Amino acid sequence: MKTVSMSGSLRENVGKKDAKKQRREEKVPCVLYGGKEQVHFTLNEKDFKRIIFTPEVYVVNINLNGKEVSAILQDVQYHPVFDHVLHADFLEIVPGKPIKTALPITFEGTAPGVIKGGRLELKLRKLSVQGLVENLPDKIVINIGKLDIGDSIKIKNIVMDNVTFLDSPNTQVVAVKTARAVVSETEEDDEGEEGAAEEPAEGGEENKEAQE
Repeated sequence: MKTVSMSGSLRENVGKKDAKKQRREEKVPCVLYGGKEQVHFTLNEKDFKRIIFTPEVYVVNINLNGKEVSAILQDVQYHPVFDHVLHADFLEIVPGKPIKTALPITFEGTAPGVIKGGRLELKLRKLSVQGLVENLPDKIVINIGKLDIGDSIKIKNIVMDNVTFLDSPNTQVVAVKTARAVVSETEEDDEGEEGAAEEPAEGGEENKEAQE
């Protein structure tokens, strides 16, 4: 996984009053958990742009008063009106201990079903996984080069070594559905063929009456 470095400061006081003070100074109150003890600290709000406005997941190396810890961003709370970050939770990475996170999905290849007029439906943008941080990729790449109309790829069809998927195995990730336009055109063609078949019959009756 990709890494990014951030510098923070330990909080001397913990509480709503101090949190408001930190936010006025454009700092975000944060909590680090998952290790031996919880750590309360702050990070500059502007530094969050590197890790929240992107689908990618980063290992964040946080420098706290000269001591560096590695963590994964787990949760972010935003202001209900503005985009300001109010609070953030980080999960400390402990060597040999699996972590849970959500990895973004990217697709490669061209589905034959789409070429035939089908519609590609992306059911999920991320997948919840568990594994050692050194075994987790930056993203999950899924090849859709064999998907025909009516085909789909489910979580159980994705194979990754040393990674456990936490969502239901039967959950669809991507599928190719029949486009409505294709169905409509097919129905119109069928109706046209039926109409064409009926016309000679009507003409035949008229000719027969004329002969009589």
